[in-house]
Amino acid sequence: MFSWALTFLVIGLIAAVFGFTGIAGTATNIAWILFVVGIILAIVFAVAGRRGPRI
Repeated sequence: MFSWALTFLVIGLIAAVFGFTGIAGTATNIAWILFVVGIILAIVFAVAGRRGPRI
């Protein structure tokens, strides 16, 4: 998730430099959503991984 978020962030920055504001805004929003989803999944997996062995 984080690699995709970073990819879309770089695409957004490059598009902003060249003046494509619509593409830059969309890519930045996608990067933000992927980053938040990645953080949520990391927290869920960290909490779920702390459980003891199932009997």
